[in-house]
Amino acid sequence: MIDTPEPGALLAWFAEHGRPDLPWRRTRDPWAVLVSEVMLQQTQVSRVVARYGPFLARFPTAAACAAGPAAEVIELWHGLGYNRRALALWRTAQAVAERHGGLFPADVDLLGALPGVGPYTSRAVLAFAFEADVGVVDTNVARILARWCGRRLGRAEVQRRADAAVPAGCGWAWNQAMLDLGRTVCTARRQTCDGCPLAAGCAWGRAGRPDPDPAVGSAGVSGGQSRFEGSDRQGRGRLVSALRRSPVSSASLAEVMGWPADEARAVRVAATLLDDGLAVMVAGAAGAEYRLPG
Repeated sequence: MIDTPEPGALLAWFAEHGRPDLPWRRTRDPWAVLVSEVMLQQTQVSRVVARYGPFLARFPTAAACAAGPAAEVIELWHGLGYNRRALALWRTAQAVAERHGGLFPADVDLLGALPGVGPYTSRAVLAFAFEADVGVVDTNVARILARWCGRRLGRAEVQRRADAAVPAGCGWAWNQAMLDLGRTVCTARRQTCDGCPLAAGCAWGRAGRPDPDPAVGSAGVSGGQSRFEGSDRQGRGRLVSALRRSPVSSASLAEVMGWPADEARAVRVAATLLDDGLAVMVAGAAGAEYRLPG
């Protein structure tokens, strides 16, 4: 039997400190849950709150998104970054419409077989839309479990422990509580152990939080993002932002991407957008130009 955190203290903490104001916590619609989960990947909650409502107003169902143009999905993604996620969401909507008649399956394997839906997202939809008793593991949850055990954890063990910790009938609340605890109390850089509802059973905390932190190197725990300023990602983002307004000619590509003296880099990075399906190249009146996909 796997030793797991005591549920009562965490659920009581969540009842007092959870965030009911988040709009995706007021729905059990699988499509709305999926949209929120994809938007929240590596994006601040405040940005997602601003874009979540307008996106669902335009695409209230997976079928509506699947029937819409990819360009409009990308346009509505403005301000969220990582534009590939917008295209992945559109492709997921198409797969749900084609394979499942527009209805999300309540099955982890069928959900995981959808394009762009990995182990975390499939379980998030199960827990937050279908209220299934499965463990949702993101970097916050993996960090909590590694510290609670007092040692580094491999991927399979993290998931086993997360699944085993869920109290029967409490899949939604337990997973939301774990996510909130990792975001606010048991963070990567700061641990507020005095206010942690799991402190009594936390092996790392009881040992005085010695180095190394067991979360570092554990499966599922993020090692931090690479520098954005001056990166290829920044150039990609600039080009997509420009394409939301109008087509971009090949002649102005390097300037638009912020590298006016490095046309070769601009062409190389723009090619990755073409490969990802985030842009297309067509013949324009003044030569080749880049556009959002139709």
